[in-house]
Amino acid sequence: MTRTPDVTVTVIVYNDADRLPRAVASLRRQTHANIEIIISDDHSTDHTPEVARRLAAEDDRVSYLRLPENSGGCSAPRNRALEIARAPYLMFLDSDDELPERAVELLLAAHREREVDFAMGAVERVRVDTGRTSTWMPHLVAERRTVEGIESEPALLFEHLSTSKMYRREFLDRNGLRFPEGIHYEDQLFSAQAYCLAKCFTVIPDPVYRWYIAPYEAAESASISNQRHKLTNVRDRIHVQRLIDDFLRTSGHEGIKEAKDYKFLKHDFRMYAGDLPFRDEEWLSGFARIVNPYLAELSPGAYARLPRAERVVLQLVRDHRLADARLAARGLGHGVAPRETAVDAEGRVYWGGRVPETDRARAELDLSDQGLDSRPFPSAQFRHEITRIERGPGASVDLTIRTYDPGLRLPVGPQVATVLLAPGRRRMKTPFRLD
Repeated sequence: MTRTPDVTVTVIVYNDADRLPRAVASLRRQTHANIEIIISDDHSTDHTPEVARRLAAEDDRVSYLRLPENSGGCSAPRNRALEIARAPYLMFLDSDDELPERAVELLLAAHREREVDFAMGAVERVRVDTGRTSTWMPHLVAERRTVEGIESEPALLFEHLSTSKMYRREFLDRNGLRFPEGIHYEDQLFSAQAYCLAKCFTVIPDPVYRWYIAPYEAAESASISNQRHKLTNVRDRIHVQRLIDDFLRTSGHEGIKEAKDYKFLKHDFRMYAGDLPFRDEEWLSGFARIVNPYLAELSPGAYARLPRAERVVLQLVRDHRLADARLAARGLGHGVAPRETAVDAEGRVYWGGRVPETDRARAELDLSDQGLDSRPFPSAQFRHEITRIERGPGASVDLTIRTYDPGLRLPVGPQVATVLLAPGRRRMKTPFRLD
């Protein structure tokens, strides 16, 4: 009689024959060996079926499931595997990622220490182009603990990956919890539902998932999260947010709505904001048309929790001042001043060349607390823009730089300044004269 596995790990795959063996090998190396491995193939058209069958023949813990037609997403292959999974605990792995060797052991131990609905751990991110590693949302997984309901720690909504968790099968079945099919960003909805439905769950600081990030992958093979250049991607993300909102409302979890809205603004919108300087006018207009109706529905308290620079970009998008939004987005995270400011009759300072017309815009674009004209000079905010790049003599480049000084901090006359170039992890300083 075949022994019942302790954990079923589903590996979803689509046209990824080259990387599938690495993912499965990471499961075969697990220190907890009593596992079931289901390769769930979303009807691949490359050599994935041959590779998957070979892997299944090499290890009797591996089985191969092929969907009759392509679903176009992650949900259907996960759900079909759930129908045949034999273990009381379930995990999910994407074919381009890996599980660290002790992932199953550590998460299963967390379940056996205390009855919880799921256990989750740290996610190790690996840049495939540089090999650089980092931890995804490290502050959320730094401390081992059991959380008694998401209301006690709504910030965990930022960790929306389904793959960093081991679920108790009975918990999923009792709540009818499955991955939503026919949509992208399914993890966000599934995880929000799991967080809300769970009575308690355990967080461990150990790495339990290795996520490979390929930021420069070809557009046709890039992951959904790396396709932000498509307006359909924006629509998909907004659609999922509305589904989450509906679930919070119908399930009695509206108390975490502000935290969820903050997560959207701080994480989801922030990713698009960083791209705004590189988008053309047509894309920017389409982006504003998609996001603005949804931005109008979010909690005022969520906006108030953001840094001023992010609130400025959001307001400029909401006011359809898209050229200004592009300029403001260039300075996100770097303490960059606007090109110019406007001052009202009360002495309040605003982003841009005119005093905003509405109360909301005045509240969001108010830079008075930034101290542009009063903060210590070493932390003074300027705006430096490269306006021309030309080939210089020998192996050199001539840069023409314009500096904006809306706080009027620079003395009249030439100043000695330095341009800092930081390609990769290298740093080069070049002095120049600022007139």
